[in-house]
Amino acid sequence: MDNIDKKVRAFFQAYEDRFMRALHGDNAIEGPVDDVEGTVNAFAEHFIEASPAGVQVGNNDETFRKMIPKGNDFYRSIGTKRMKIRDIIVSPLNEHHVMATVHWDSCYQKKNGTEISIAFPVIYLLQHLNGDLKIFAYITGDEQGALRDAGVV
Repeated sequence: MDNIDKKVRAFFQAYEDRFMRALHGDNAIEGPVDDVEGTVNAFAEHFIEASPAGVQVGNNDETFRKMIPKGNDFYRSIGTKRMKIRDIIVSPLNEHHVMATVHWDSCYQKKNGTEISIAFPVIYLLQHLNGDLKIFAYITGDEQGALRDAGVV
């Protein structure tokens, strides 16, 4: 099981790296880079999102591909400066499934120039088949409510 722990941590480190490149790019000259393929490859063919807004089923299809840059645009537009992993708790469920609770630390620059940090956990369910990890479900708290309460949106 030690191997799956390392694999899950590497999976989410790559996830974090993609998000940070979407915000800022690899260097100041380049600018933001939407790694659509990397994000698409992190998800199963079908997946579930659960939040206080409800439960939604997503398909890893052309519509999902188009939503990835739009989601990144949203985060840039609200002043997201950083989305870093603070901690990951890996819980193997069986030989093919893992639960990972990722504690994210996010930083936003508000319209008035002040920065605010918001920490939040996301629970991911991943399938491990043929050496690949794929997200097939994720559970979040009220992200939009937290952003509103902090005056970010």
